[in-house]
Amino acid sequence: MKILDKYLLKTFLSTFLMVFIILLFIFILQSVWLFIAELAGKDLDFPMVIKFLLFAIPRIIPLVLPLSVLLSSIMTFGNLAENYEFAAMKSAGISLQRAMRSLIIFITILSIVAFTFANNVIPYAEYKFINFRRNIAQLKPAMAIAEGQFSDVGLYSIKVNKKSGINGNTLTGITIHKKSPMGEGNKTVIKAKNGLLISSEQSNTLQMVLNDGYYYEDVIPKKYEDRIKVPFAKSSFKKYNINIDLSKLNKVDVNNESVSNTNTMLNISELNYTLDSLHKNMKTEVLSFSENINQRIGMQRIIKNDLVFNKTKTLPSNLLSKYSNDKKLNILNFAISNIENNLLSISGTNTELEFKQKNINGHILAFYDKFVIAFACFLMFFIGAPLGAIIRKGGLGLPIVFAVLIFITFHFINTFGKRISQENQLSPFLGAWMSTIILLPLAILLTYRATNDIGLINMDIIMAPFQKIYQKIFPPSK
Repeated sequence: MKILDKYLLKTFLSTFLMVFIILLFIFILQSVWLFIAELAGKDLDFPMVIKFLLFAIPRIIPLVLPLSVLLSSIMTFGNLAENYEFAAMKSAGISLQRAMRSLIIFITILSIVAFTFANNVIPYAEYKFINFRRNIAQLKPAMAIAEGQFSDVGLYSIKVNKKSGINGNTLTGITIHKKSPMGEGNKTVIKAKNGLLISSEQSNTLQMVLNDGYYYEDVIPKKYEDRIKVPFAKSSFKKYNINIDLSKLNKVDVNNESVSNTNTMLNISELNYTLDSLHKNMKTEVLSFSENINQRIGMQRIIKNDLVFNKTKTLPSNLLSKYSNDKKLNILNFAISNIENNLLSISGTNTELEFKQKNINGHILAFYDKFVIAFACFLMFFIGAPLGAIIRKGGLGLPIVFAVLIFITFHFINTFGKRISQENQLSPFLGAWMSTIILLPLAILLTYRATNDIGLINMDIIMAPFQKIYQKIFPPSK
């Protein structure tokens, strides 16, 4: 039996390594295509490009590894069944479970390695990758402005519809949001038909010359009631110059590592610590806001006064009848203003709490992802191995079709579950494990049918109703 185990393990490993290398190369090309805009035109040398790719490779392993296990399992067991090697094993009294024993041990070891990789290597690579991308964009500030999207440059968020000319310095369709130095949001918007970027590597200033545009600025009124009118100032210009200070950006080093707050950069112990802090912070904020809002609306004072009235006398049915019309109007206006302020405060706090809950959900999903990738290797093996034994086809034809369909289904369900969990519409646990929960019955069914020599589809059950109808319409002649 050791000879058989070695033969099956050698066959599977050779197929697995070939498939893994091919798929990894394909996904690397996809990564290069996605980030080609960040690499092109930045005067990066070859070692820096290789460094960029090395940081990007670990983040695609969770996609490549399960697909490689699935495809190599279908190909290996399909070849064995197609060449009647399984038939020879069964005639010698060797079952499918016994033939899979050595491969199950290998998949177990591979799952442990995948978990360790996801817990240690991927967070470190993600940390390096995100920081490296940010620093590449800041090495050439003039190239940091991308077409069709807002790009942050200093205190400005800039969007252009089209870049042309030498080094892309001629801009068309410019929209600029100026950030407030005090952190109060974007209160200034500048729009221009076209413009020109003027920069120099020796200068710490990036000059933008804008032509034919408008300048909008929000005006904050002194009275709160006047904010409903949303006042703003508008002016037009034929030519407008903006000087952006790049002294901080030009000091950026590609080895600088200041971005470190994303959940994908944390291992399990760090995620546990961060989740504990986030939950405590959210509970504290909810408790603080509830106490604050009660004090603002005078709930404690009302309860206290209510107890006093219950002991002494009852409240009149119409409190406003005790006041003159002018005082009634003042009381009602004060009540309306107080209600509006409280509703605004509740709405803002609710939005902030929803954002914090989404952040917590993202950390929980990142926690479960490290276990999902390990179990996905098991799942794909117990789908691919019996499926290959059932379809009895090896090579790169039919196995690729089945592997791609199954993996697309797995990846789509996994992505869908994470998205709805991120939006707090589903438990993060169910969102992370949704693809596994849905495909696990398929793995059990295929393993059962392959073990008992049952085909993928029982055609007799499907054709039986049609045969009965045919016999009723065309009865056999006696």
